[in-house]
Amino acid sequence: MHHRRWLTIAGFAIVLALVPSSRTAEQDLDTAARMDSSEAQAVATELAERFHSPFVGRLLLVVRGLPSPGSPDGRAAVETIRDELRKQPYVAAVISYADWHDDLFLGTDGGTFLIIGIRSQASVESLIPPLRANIATIQRALRARHPRATLELTGETPLNFDIRKASSDDARLAETRALPVILILLLVAFGSAISAALPLLMGWLAIIVTMGSAALVARYWHLSILVQNLATMLGLGLGIDYALLMVSRFREAIDATGDAKRAAEDATRIGGHTLLVSASTVAIGFAALMTVPISDIRSIGAAGFFVAVASLLMAVTMLPGILELLGHRIDMLRIPFLNRAEARAKRAERWRRWTRKVTAHPWRSLLFAGVPLLIISLYSLQLSSGLPRDDWLPPEAESVRALHALQEMRRAAIVQSARVVLELPADAKIDSTRGFDALQRLSEALARDPRAARVISLSTLMGVRANARFIAFVPEQTRRAFLRSDAQAALIEVLPKDSVSSAEQVTWVRELRKQNVAALCGVEGARIRIGGIPALNADYEGTVSDRSRPVMAWVVVGTLVALLIGFRSLFVAVKAILLNLLSVGASLGLLVLVFQEGHGCRLVGLERGTGGVFPIVPILTFAIVFGLSMDYEVFLVSRVLEARRSGAGELDAIAEGVAKTAGIITSAAAIMIAVFTAFALGSFLIIKMIGFALAVAVLIDATLVRIVIGPALLAVAGEWNWWPGGVRR
Repeated sequence: MHHRRWLTIAGFAIVLALVPSSRTAEQDLDTAARMDSSEAQAVATELAERFHSPFVGRLLLVVRGLPSPGSPDGRAAVETIRDELRKQPYVAAVISYADWHDDLFLGTDGGTFLIIGIRSQASVESLIPPLRANIATIQRALRARHPRATLELTGETPLNFDIRKASSDDARLAETRALPVILILLLVAFGSAISAALPLLMGWLAIIVTMGSAALVARYWHLSILVQNLATMLGLGLGIDYALLMVSRFREAIDATGDAKRAAEDATRIGGHTLLVSASTVAIGFAALMTVPISDIRSIGAAGFFVAVASLLMAVTMLPGILELLGHRIDMLRIPFLNRAEARAKRAERWRRWTRKVTAHPWRSLLFAGVPLLIISLYSLQLSSGLPRDDWLPPEAESVRALHALQEMRRAAIVQSARVVLELPADAKIDSTRGFDALQRLSEALARDPRAARVISLSTLMGVRANARFIAFVPEQTRRAFLRSDAQAALIEVLPKDSVSSAEQVTWVRELRKQNVAALCGVEGARIRIGGIPALNADYEGTVSDRSRPVMAWVVVGTLVALLIGFRSLFVAVKAILLNLLSVGASLGLLVLVFQEGHGCRLVGLERGTGGVFPIVPILTFAIVFGLSMDYEVFLVSRVLEARRSGAGELDAIAEGVAKTAGIITSAAAIMIAVFTAFALGSFLIIKMIGFALAVAVLIDATLVRIVIGPALLAVAGEWNWWPGGVRR
């Protein structure tokens, strides 16, 4: 009693200590994706630190509703915008048609754009809101003379910023959608407002602890704002699941003994062991994701790990003390006709009868439930990892509107350009005749590619009569953007044609990286590195592909070890792994059918199939589903083992285990499905895919897998279920 009271106080203290950081977590989380070990990131770093280019984190200000920049009024308006932007302390440079009379700045519909360079020491993500406020001020001033003037910011950083903000807003909306459904499900499960409120409280506290922990870690380690999505999604799921088990255990114990103290002890001792094994398997899956050197995936791994730990801590520290304090008052505010003791007993008996039918003909049950899941799982082999073929960006975001405006102007390629850095050996420099010829030859070779709309480098900017001597006359701002300070390397911007898709751009980058650079430029020892959005996408896909198998192996082996330690049974551990693989395979198969191929896609708000699945989705689905599905396996097998230790035969123990856990599993699964479905119905496509995959995985796992296939396999194995540890260990 004394120790439990201190544990409860400690739990409350942890929550109170993390509340301040959880409330400001969004400020500490990054809005931009980071891949520190990628070639694209290395190019960006080199442009900032060795070229001293002011346009590394360049932004594009799309201008519409003004006269053409080629006219006097249009030129004056563009100069006004440029001059106002240059006054901002964090703006390093601005280039417009007024500075560089190039058709690149002239859109087909009369619009134009300005290129804004940000000072390298500034945090670009933190500057987006104040920069937009300054642009809004400029727009208001322009509208006095040009009422239709519209100024909108886009580019890689604003797009990342807006996408992650849209993701954060989607999380809040999904939480709003899910909470009423969760409360109704908990009321149905417990039949009492007090019993239903406790799991909801634990889920909410788990979210607070997770967000607070993530905010503290983010001060030393880059974490993405996607943490918010996962903290909400999994906090409501795992936090409620674990509390649901503890409350059910407590109610069962207090009904049997009438003693609140003993009931709290039994719930903590027996239920706590179950939750420890369960949380360990969940944490292993998410810890594996933290090894992937991509901030988005690493952040989701951190969020899931924090949620698992927080949910476990809330369930075994705070909750037992609250339960003991409530005692029989746990059933206060009872809902009439819901979950009375006799009704619970009848439901348990129905589950016993069901399980006896399954275990009486186990092979028939395995064929009935297993074959359809295996067929669906085969579709996962057709999964095409890559960016969707259609526009998946949130249309209401400013940066997306501006990008669409650039597309209408036929100038969107400036956002999607590949940045090719040509580096020459020590005996050749760009400002020498040999080095400049190499740059010119490579620029011409890139321009000959049918996918290239335009190539921009020092040689193309200086015209057909360009040579190394003219580099000294290039304006300093332009020279710094295209020539490294030691003249050993130069930048070539390659703008793709509008007809070249994102997937084709990724393929192009991979082809360029395999090219014989010396043959292209005529200098032995020359090499190229490629950055920009196409290269970032290529690096992202490549990193996910390279790390997927090690992550999956870590998850499988780590989970196997945790289960062996928890149950001392080889069969139980291996069976759990195989069943989880079946759940994952079926969920990915349905993802292919619905999202990639478009069968029934209107049910999730899509007009047609996407043609591909984001590279991040399969690896996340595997890690998350593997952990969540293991919850129900641990709940079920723990009860079967308890029944065997109480003297029941194998088949009777299986029936008793299902009868004791089926209600918890179905209630917990229904809550999980409600949470994940709320995310699947959102507008952000990546989260929509993840939410759908998790929802169908939990549905499959809690029905066919745990209520049919799992008991049937236990019946087939018989006494081998507990080898080598045995029932008593």
